Amino acid sequence: MTTTALFASLILLFTACNKKGGADTSTIPEMNQLNIAYGTDSRQKMDLYLPAGRSLDSTRVIILIHGGAWVDGDKADFTQYVNLLRQQFPGYAIFNLNYRLATEGVNLFPTQENDVESAVNFIYDHRDEYQVSGNFVYLGASAGAHLALLQGYKHISVVRPTAIIDLFGPTELKSLYNAAPVASTLLGKLLGGTPTANPGAYEQSSPLFFVNSLSTPTLLLHGGMDAVVPVSQSQTLRDKLIDAGVANDYIFYPNEGHGWTGPNLTDTFQKVADFLRAHP
Repeated sequence: MTTTALFASLILLFTACNKKGGADTSTIPEMNQLNIAYGTDSRQKMDLYLPAGRSLDSTRVIILIHGGAWVDGDKADFTQYVNLLRQQFPGYAIFNLNYRLATEGVNLFPTQENDVESAVNFIYDHRDEYQVSGNFVYLGASAGAHLALLQGYKHISVVRPTAIIDLFGPTELKSLYNAAPVASTLLGKLLGGTPTANPGAYEQSSPLFFVNSLSTPTLLLHGGMDAVVPVSQSQTLRDKLIDAGVANDYIFYPNEGHGWTGPNLTDTFQKVADFLRAHP
């Protein structure tokens, strides 16, 4: 299942945030802007969708991070679904990110990690301008989930998110390298060598190694038949979160692959909605 199809159904997940106290925000208009630059590269752009009547006190921020194995994908995959999401649940501020993609010898990791950090910091620094709160949720699928986890666990000096939604994302890259020839070829290029030759790059790029007792509550969802990202990637992170005493839910669909449809997808949506309500 593509990341685009997954986000198409995420319109069912969220409920509008409630305004609480503070100044009258009823006259603040809706704001939609595409391709806002958070850096100087043409890929360092984001689309923002801000609701009318938003508030610094209570308007929750959802940051969407696309997948594509760090070498493909685009925020444009989600645009039509973001608009529908806003119509259904107008109380959220939505930021849809692009980041630089790795190509042969160019924009190797941690370029993508650095771009997500820059985008998050940019949004945070412009809270007064956008009239949104510091309550951030990161949501990503596959490589986008890896970036969401890495941002949420590792880069917390400016923003500590209230929830992370990890849809079948890589969590420990050394074991992923060893899991399959396709993964080893990709990661060898992305990280500049093997785990033996460049162990520091693999550790620094693995969300697992940044979990501690203060880490953000995390929802993990994975299919048992996933041939792209082994289910052990989510299971290992789940165990680390449990050991650290971090709130988490792990949803396992034994007969699903790298994404799913049907009743299990409906169940996924309900699990995400429940998790966000539990961790406002």
